[in-house]
Amino acid sequence: MHALDNPWRGKGLPENADLAVGDISDTASEASSFLERSPDGQPSPLLDAADLAGIFGIGALSIKDERNRMGLGSFKALGAAYAIAKRAGRKVRDGSAEDLGNALEGMTFACASAGNHGLSLAAGAPLYGAKAAVFVSETVPEAFAVRLRQKGAKVVRSGATYEDSMSEAARQAEANGWTLLPDSTWPDMTEAGRDVMEGYLIMGEEISRQMPEPPTHVFLQAGVGGLAAACALSARTTWGPEVTIVVVEPDAAPALLAGIKAGKAVTAPGPVSIMGRLDCKEPSHLALKYLAREADWFTTISDAEVADTVALLAAHNLATTPSGAAGIAALHHAGPHAAALGLGPGSRFLCYLSEGPEDV
Repeated sequence: MHALDNPWRGKGLPENADLAVGDISDTASEASSFLERSPDGQPSPLLDAADLAGIFGIGALSIKDERNRMGLGSFKALGAAYAIAKRAGRKVRDGSAEDLGNALEGMTFACASAGNHGLSLAAGAPLYGAKAAVFVSETVPEAFAVRLRQKGAKVVRSGATYEDSMSEAARQAEANGWTLLPDSTWPDMTEAGRDVMEGYLIMGEEISRQMPEPPTHVFLQAGVGGLAAACALSARTTWGPEVTIVVVEPDAAPALLAGIKAGKAVTAPGPVSIMGRLDCKEPSHLALKYLAREADWFTTISDAEVADTVALLAAHNLATTPSGAAGIAALHHAGPHAAALGLGPGSRFLCYLSEGPEDV
């Protein structure tokens, strides 16, 4: 494990960092409408993992369990589907559509996906009369493509990497008049990814009601950074500046940590990681902007460390993938960084189990 004390905490990156700009707005009214139309709008559980807390030598461990969110198996159920719902609600309010169920009829939403973002888009689009096109790389297992097709999505394979499929999604969206809905942000492409991140704030709102005692630490796994940024903002809003926020990435894809070191968004090339959902070499610019200001530490973990933690969690009836376990893995393998991070018998941790065990 590697750890970096964030030099930008409280002030954010310099103005010349040339990041995509934007803000995540309040979700209250949008979230209510979205959850009402969702097949399962119930809050995900917050687990008290006292046995694991004892193993890790800390006072308490709460785990936000996203493995069954809306029947889609991941926190990302709150992302693309929420962004689509927000567009439908806007059309009803401005009078250009009469009913949410067909408010987006004739539209096709497109995205690239290595996993759960595409499933959220595929599930969300038909709720409002729209269609979905999901672009996947050659390395994405066919089982995932089958799940997408079962939701009614058009599946297009393109390229050897996620970045390749993203380029093709953008090209075909422009050529066909589709709406591109990525889960990341970059200059001139902020609104869609911002809305996806806004959906993730629902988790924080739920936790504020579920967790009576504030945590001392929040560990957040990150790929492009959407979950981490939204949950960091929620933590600061709910508990203020005292909570220590730690971002966790694969050591093969430290896009956010590299951006913090460079003071701007950069590409962080590396080998393929078993943390497939987190194996992102370029950060979301908007996520990097927020995390530079709100996070206290940026850390990386190895594939071996996270594999060890996956096995430990499975032994405690918390089956998940390497991506889903990454935040807990950083706590599990803090090692020589434990003192600097403030781990001890008086510390109370919040972590996220971000997806279920089906690694497709």
